[in-house]
Amino acid sequence: MVSRSYSNLLELASGDSPTFGRMNRQIPRIMAVAGIMSNIDNDSKETDLSPKDRIIIVANELPIRAQRRLEGSGSSTSTCCSKGWNFSWDENSLLLQLKDGLGDEAIEVIYVGCLKEEIPLNEQEEVYQVLLESFKCVPTFLPLDLYTRYYHGFCKQQLWPLFHYMLPLSPDLGGRFDRALWQAYVSVNKIFADRIMEVINPEDDFVWIHDYHLMVLPTFLRKRFNRVKLGFFLHSPFPSSEIYKTLPIREELLRALLNSDLIGFHTFDYARHFLSCCSRMLGLTYESKRGYIGLEYYGRTVSIKILPVGIHMGQLQSVLSLPETERKVGELIERYGRKGRTMLLGVDDMDIFKGITLKLLAMEQLLMQHPEWQGKVVLVQIANPARGKGKDVKEMQAETYSTVKRINETFGRPGYDPIVLIDAPLKFYERVAYYVVAECCLVTAVRDGMNLIPYEYIVSRQGNEKLDKILKLEPNNHNKKSMLVVSEFIGCSPSLSGAIRVNPWNVDAVADAMDSALEVAEPEKQLRHEKHYKYVSTHDVGYWARSFLQDLERSCGEHGRRRCWGIGFGLSFRVVALDQSFRKLSMEHIVSAYKRTKTRAILLDYDDTLMPQGSIDKRPSSKSIDILNTLCRDKGNLVFIVSAKSRETLSDWFSPCEKLGIAAEHGYFLRLRKAVEWENCVAAADCSWKQIAEPVMELYTETTDGSTIEDKETALVWSYEDADPDFGSCQAKELLDHLESVLANEPVTVKRGQNYVEVKPQGVSKGLIARRMLSMMQERGTLPEFVLCIGDDRSDEDMFEVICSSTEGPSIAPRAEIFACTVGQKPSKAKYYLDDTTEIVRLMHGLASVTDQITPV
Repeated sequence: MVSRSYSNLLELASGDSPTFGRMNRQIPRIMAVAGIMSNIDNDSKETDLSPKDRIIIVANELPIRAQRRLEGSGSSTSTCCSKGWNFSWDENSLLLQLKDGLGDEAIEVIYVGCLKEEIPLNEQEEVYQVLLESFKCVPTFLPLDLYTRYYHGFCKQQLWPLFHYMLPLSPDLGGRFDRALWQAYVSVNKIFADRIMEVINPEDDFVWIHDYHLMVLPTFLRKRFNRVKLGFFLHSPFPSSEIYKTLPIREELLRALLNSDLIGFHTFDYARHFLSCCSRMLGLTYESKRGYIGLEYYGRTVSIKILPVGIHMGQLQSVLSLPETERKVGELIERYGRKGRTMLLGVDDMDIFKGITLKLLAMEQLLMQHPEWQGKVVLVQIANPARGKGKDVKEMQAETYSTVKRINETFGRPGYDPIVLIDAPLKFYERVAYYVVAECCLVTAVRDGMNLIPYEYIVSRQGNEKLDKILKLEPNNHNKKSMLVVSEFIGCSPSLSGAIRVNPWNVDAVADAMDSALEVAEPEKQLRHEKHYKYVSTHDVGYWARSFLQDLERSCGEHGRRRCWGIGFGLSFRVVALDQSFRKLSMEHIVSAYKRTKTRAILLDYDDTLMPQGSIDKRPSSKSIDILNTLCRDKGNLVFIVSAKSRETLSDWFSPCEKLGIAAEHGYFLRLRKAVEWENCVAAADCSWKQIAEPVMELYTETTDGSTIEDKETALVWSYEDADPDFGSCQAKELLDHLESVLANEPVTVKRGQNYVEVKPQGVSKGLIARRMLSMMQERGTLPEFVLCIGDDRSDEDMFEVICSSTEGPSIAPRAEIFACTVGQKPSKAKYYLDDTTEIVRLMHGLASVTDQITPV
């Protein structure tokens, strides 16, 4: 069977079977029986199988152990082999646990990633086939020098320190940005994309990318398949915007992540930092609807998922039942429990962010401040090998060894060392045995993405009946207990409400927490353990995976109902996704309609429509004035500027335009041309409410640097365009609530727009002007055959609604040409869009040129 992969469109178009790279690599869509691949190309009536849902899981490393075979050695029954290698599943890999959590029957999983071992070039093809056929793994082979620059260079020396809040202030403090390493990172991500292309069915498959090693991969996949179903989960912290914005390629990474459909984080803090970066650096805003957080990005809604990963309960419980685990627990009880010593346990990687040295100093402080614990308490620190390399790791190791030596020399005695450092690799069952025996677990990292050590400890302390006997607990004892001291700066901390949370930098506070953990009453320990165990056992890795995939499926639900196309080059590529009826306004189309018609209505917003956003001088240019005067010269045209500005300002700015209609303050005031007086579109407003609203706005202006108040005749506007975007948005929300509360009994409407909050009389809207304009033309007997309405803001949506709905009424000529157009590609009641003010001015200039031709001066 050939995979339904679209890697060669020419072959598909010709009807030939596609080939992938050097050979035809096949991946079946159905596994009927474990290990037996069915051939769905054969039309067999004996089976009634339907293809499973399929997910492609992409990560830096495959969940595979690879071991070079020695001459004459065979392979075990649990491994598959090539001529030179034995391969087996890595049971400790989160990616494999994720698959088990989903359940074999629910979904078919394919893995794409690197092997931990380097495979010689002449063996790669065979290894590829073995892993693909036996494990459904697609290995990504990278040259050693490229992998070194990508992983040990960019990932571990630049991204990883920065994401853990370590700025490269000097060459010794994290790696300074190196563009050559960045290029290696991009190259590897592209190679991963090529590998995915070999197995993906883009119409059906879901792709789930894991962690910071592959942050630009979404762009490469989205570029090839605009509707690919793509999720990304970040397992590390995401730093605050003040840290992240120091990264020279900050926008490239953000835009790449936004090419995903769903982006997952362990905690709200990490998600909040990401959203803040999108707001400050890309100008994007997010909304929360029915509990889901979404970012609008070129017509696509990018969903944000907040859920910490869990552990594999079944695997851990099976390890707890192993005879080896029981023997190890007995040894540890003999070594510590029989001597009346209480074990505190730390399990950490030997890296600079795990806070091992700070933990040792806290232990030293505990023994100094509470001498009664000397000889009774032992801190067992298991130090796993560091994943990265470099000078900082070596320095930390040296500091750890010297600190342990000093503390043991100070407080040790014959047969007693207060700190036991285990830096040799331990098997998982050995580590679990330490969990079972430890009275308290200390996880005091100074910064960590998630850290599942506390979860493993809690489940291990729950134990089982055999372990209860070894621990000499009563049969069917349900009063299990555990104590945790955890850092505030790790991802699992928010979910462990019964833990003692500490600032790991405060050594005294950590020492006090250790003392408190030892002194806590037994019933309290039991209650804390029960609360933690209930959470950990119900929020396991399967729950996490299923929840993420459910949200990914929901996030991709609109794919088939949108028109999609790509824009931008390189890592600036993004996909525009719009409603089927929403399209870009074509110059040829509108000019043709303009020429064919005789009576026309033209309504134009001003700010951010004719005038670019961010311009300091808001006055119209001479070119804009000339265009408007040319359009007004045609007697068949009725042209209006509809703005939120005051009538005094608009009168001054458009004084050269004799025949231009102007609507001021969202349509409260109207002037048909310069020679006539202003009139009110609604009954004269009582503005006594300003005495209530203005002091409230002044309060927020004083506390929000960069904000201003504009006092119009009938409205008040609080603008925060020049304020900090996050703080300004927060203050605007508070101000909106405050004003709605104090003005509840006043005849006004409080509305929030782009960078402003406005209070205006009820019943006033730009839709009122659109309705008045059409009514006016109807009274004159000149029904418009051409209607053009352009705006950019929420306030302009009222105009669009009136114009689009009037096609069914008597105020517009039959078969009239209607053009409701918004600025930018975003959800709107308009049917057309233009990208920016430059395109709008070009369009208006084109219409003015036609007017010159048909209406000579």
